[in-house]
Amino acid sequence: MTAETQQIFDTATRTLRPFRPLREGHVSIYLCGATPQSAPHIGHLRSGVAFDIVRRWFAAKGYDVAFVRNVTDIDDKILNKAAEHDRPWWEWVSTYEREFTRAYNTLGVLPPSVEPRATGHVTQMVDYMQRLIDAGFAYASEGSVYFDVAAWTKASDDYGSLSGNRVEEMNQGESDVHGKRGSHDFALWKAAKPGEPSWPTPWGDGRPGWHLECSAMSTWYLGAEFDIHGGGLDLQFPHHENEQAQSHAAGDGFAQYWMHNHWVTMAGEKMSKSLGNVLSIDNMLDAVRPVELRYYLGSAHYRSVLEYSPEALQEAAAGYRRIEDFVHRAGTPEPTTWTEGFAQALDDDFSVPRALAEIHNVVREGNKALAAHDTAKAGELAAQVRAMAAVLGVDPGVWDDGASKNNGVTEALDVLVGAELERRAAARAEKDWAAADAVRDRLAAAGIEVTDTADGAQWQLKEN
Repeated sequence: MTAETQQIFDTATRTLRPFRPLREGHVSIYLCGATPQSAPHIGHLRSGVAFDIVRRWFAAKGYDVAFVRNVTDIDDKILNKAAEHDRPWWEWVSTYEREFTRAYNTLGVLPPSVEPRATGHVTQMVDYMQRLIDAGFAYASEGSVYFDVAAWTKASDDYGSLSGNRVEEMNQGESDVHGKRGSHDFALWKAAKPGEPSWPTPWGDGRPGWHLECSAMSTWYLGAEFDIHGGGLDLQFPHHENEQAQSHAAGDGFAQYWMHNHWVTMAGEKMSKSLGNVLSIDNMLDAVRPVELRYYLGSAHYRSVLEYSPEALQEAAAGYRRIEDFVHRAGTPEPTTWTEGFAQALDDDFSVPRALAEIHNVVREGNKALAAHDTAKAGELAAQVRAMAAVLGVDPGVWDDGASKNNGVTEALDVLVGAELERRAAARAEKDWAAADAVRDRLAAAGIEVTDTADGAQWQLKEN
């Protein structure tokens, strides 16, 4: 376990910082999870995959990882969607929460240590608001409770430091709020409205503000200070900026490192429902297997834009299949450990592109070993490949049962190629070298490469 080698780009300081956990041997991570108002798309799942890799790497290095991923199960969008469809809000949110869980599971995202829901932590939110009011940084008005931005900016230069925004240029994006002292103040608690769910507080019945939920839940499970707070880049302001402000104003050290993953874009625009360019998980799985979709979503650096195109998706799927094919041809040995180059890549702010390049380098060496009939060396390299792929959540030895419709094509091809290889073997046994060579040439013309091994002839699709 070498904490000093791990570097993380901290959004708050905009620098690459050495990672030093608050508690030796322990890493605490809070990830802003789903607001389940509708079915998830690949833009949502990119964050889940990116931080799953972060978690897996820490765990692989021997850390005890506490990983909290929340569910925002009450907010304006959920209430509006449920009302539009004449459904109870709790039924609506539960339906789509299950869809998110199914999508996470389908892509091999590990379940969190705990998955708290906002509606289950109102008590903690009331305590948090009381602390802020007592400190002079929040106030009640007309049944709502607001964070006093002016009071906090007088006491600290903290506000705006995470997003880089100037206070006078900030727009909280809140509607239907009354009784605010300042236009920049944001709601910690929203007064009850007819027909909406509400909970009792000392200041009146109502429901939580979005930002308050995460401060209350993260500190309840991970403590007043924890190591890493993660989420999508679009959450940097106002959500994370306001989380940090209210938490610091309450006296909590809060997150020591902030990590933000970039968007999935299509035609240069952020994937969102309003743009009508959403790609659902189920639709994507008509084109590729779950492991191939995961490989694609995790293939870019988490801080880089992932530009979607069908061609990019298929290219990523082909890249995964090259890894898979080598591991299977080498006999799927038990995983061992990663290479130094792989560790250096992930220690450098979780550089998955470099880590994947290292895996493919080892795959190429392994294929050379197979071609040279050095099965022992090939097995050793395949064991390394499995260990590295496991950290990225794409170990072929684990994903053998993750087949989809595409596997039917592979199985059919395997039967046809197998028949050709049997003809070749029979010809070789009769020393009919011309017939044997003719089979090999036919397969080569079809883009299929044949390798003779101690266990018989093996085939694979040629790399482009």
